[in-house]
Amino acid sequence: MSRRGGPDEDLAAAFLERQGLKILERNYRCRFGEIDLVAAGDAVLVFVEVRARKSEAFGGAAGSITATKRRRIVAAARHFLATHKVDRACRFDVVLLHGDERRIEWLTNAFGE
Repeated sequence: MSRRGGPDEDLAAAFLERQGLKILERNYRCRFGEIDLVAAGDAVLVFVEVRARKSEAFGGAAGSITATKRRRIVAAARHFLATHKVDRACRFDVVLLHGDERRIEWLTNAFGE
């Protein structure tokens, strides 16, 4: 498992582990894009985008995930599934970190194809 990433990914990973997910990969990169965290749940593989914003101005953390960014995450997830020969259900979650206190908001099944 790659350990790259910053404190935001560390905070999100620790939160998700407390929720019962197992972190399999951090900052998975391929030519199509990057996935901040790849986690495994009971019967599902979870691709997680981590977004942090100190202010809600300009749409806040959630508003920073553009359609282009979602397409790149989906393309990177397809690459991950193909190269790791994974054949199980998957979903795309978002962990938002708000403000200086880094309040966590977890959006399950936030987007897809």
